[in-house]
Amino acid sequence: MEIKMRKLKLREADIISTVEFNHTGELLATGDKGGRVVIFQREQESKNQVHRRGEYNVYSTFQSHEPEFDYLKSLEIEEKINKIRWLPQQNAAYFLLSTNDKTVKLWKVSERDKRPEGYNLKDEEGRLRDPATITTLRVPVLRPMDLMVEATPRRVFANAHTYHINSISVNSDYETYMSADDLRINLWNFEITNQSFNIVDIKPANMEELTEVITAAEFHPHHCNTFVYSSSKGTIRLCDMRASALCDRHTKFFEEPEDPSNRSFFSEIISSISDVKFSHSGRYIMTRDYLTVKVWDLNMENRPIETYQVHDYLRSKLCSLYENDCIFDKFECVWNGSDSVIMTGSYNNFFRMFDRNTKRDVTLEASRENSKPRAILKPRKVCVGGKRRKDEISVDSLDFSKKILHTAWHPSENIIAVAATNNLYIFQDKVN
Repeated sequence: MEIKMRKLKLREADIISTVEFNHTGELLATGDKGGRVVIFQREQESKNQVHRRGEYNVYSTFQSHEPEFDYLKSLEIEEKINKIRWLPQQNAAYFLLSTNDKTVKLWKVSERDKRPEGYNLKDEEGRLRDPATITTLRVPVLRPMDLMVEATPRRVFANAHTYHINSISVNSDYETYMSADDLRINLWNFEITNQSFNIVDIKPANMEELTEVITAAEFHPHHCNTFVYSSSKGTIRLCDMRASALCDRHTKFFEEPEDPSNRSFFSEIISSISDVKFSHSGRYIMTRDYLTVKVWDLNMENRPIETYQVHDYLRSKLCSLYENDCIFDKFECVWNGSDSVIMTGSYNNFFRMFDRNTKRDVTLEASRENSKPRAILKPRKVCVGGKRRKDEISVDSLDFSKKILHTAWHPSENIIAVAATNNLYIFQDKVN
């Protein structure tokens, strides 16, 4: 029994909890429930295989967060990485932010392929020499060595959140970033770790009156004064930091009135927004709730301009999804580089893509069979009742333990990364 329990525990730590490409797409970072960050680097194109674009191989692995214990509240703080965000590259080193429930860390990832030799005050083992034995002066030299990738924590931003951090977002000024939990959003300067500004606070004086929580937040890609945050009530608020120091009054409020004919016991749960993302252009916002992805125009607050059904066939299954807690799963959504296609995950290791121009959509599956090199992904279909065709899968045989919550899209190419439990799949479109 002992061995079995340990095996289960090990697998839990390997579950991927976030996936993020850097700004060039050369690097891809994943975080997992065990607090580790794994960075993959794209191989350079080789001269003899020009048509073969680079594959992603492990570049660096490091332990970002450790499990902690809050003695004041008698609470364990998980080491699970909730989000990773890259900073734009300024020099040879890379910088990224990673966060668990309470603490944000800024990591520097750099390469070393030379080491200094010929110290005057130390011997080759690094021990201090007796000054009396030093009779000559040596000039230290740099000798080549095997390439080493080092990850070092440069800043630790702690003790600012009472509740669990669900989002971090780097501002377009690259000097500040925000971190959001259930009830508050804080603004940080990268250089200052011991204080942050509270820019949103929705905590009521009496917690009995609490009706909604913050579920996700993101800065505008170009305007450093603008950000959005979504709520568990299915609303999105756009805030302007120029209006006041505490953005308790929003500038715009996006909400779609519910169709009374669809009202049910689960309405409130499934309308909660699990992810919000600005388009690269900054003109649109995309939101994901349990059953749909919606695209909003910043100039129109009363309803979305596009609504895509992710897995409408689950409407009849909400009762059992509530009983097995799947109804509380938080799916993410991403734009492609040109904002023309959006992608989000579903169950049974399925993920969905919606083309905004042609209005075509496709369901694809991330599985071991499909992950052989050069394998072409076949579109999948789910049927509800009636006769099932050969290539269709019945809604009753979907595996709800296999879910794709985290996905990422290369900033300029058609390369996607899909996290399926403890496996990372990277797919790219066919090269002619």
